[in-house]
Amino acid sequence: MKFVILAFLVGVAAAAPKPDYASVSSEEYGAKTLRREFIMEDDGRYNLDVETDNGILVAQSGSPDGPEGAVVKSGYFSWTAPDGTPVHVKFVADENGYQPESDHLPVAPEFPHPIPQFVLDQIEKARREDLDRSSEEYRVPTSYRAP
Repeated sequence: MKFVILAFLVGVAAAAPKPDYASVSSEEYGAKTLRREFIMEDDGRYNLDVETDNGILVAQSGSPDGPEGAVVKSGYFSWTAPDGTPVHVKFVADENGYQPESDHLPVAPEFPHPIPQFVLDQIEKARREDLDRSSEEYRVPTSYRAP
């Protein structure tokens, strides 16, 4: 019975229409594409450039130079925020993950950052409790002591 259900699901998945991403127009999403260039080389390298009439720019290139043929890519994208602020993001995606750079992204505090005193006090208290607990484990009970 499980095999029949699995075969049915595989058949349904195989028969599902495949989206044609090349034919998707940004006009469906409220913008007109002014420029769209996509070049794919035989060796897996590619370049993509897109510009829309609402100010969105995307440029990226990639190649299968990562571990086990993974695609390594880099590029940028930009748009205008609703408040009129231009937003620019540069990125690299490689064996170290996705690494965006932008003045508009939050930045974690520099490490090592100062540790508040109450945290240091709590750490010290836990250390002392661990020492007390370990010393209790090695104490000889009074009932076993020689007279």
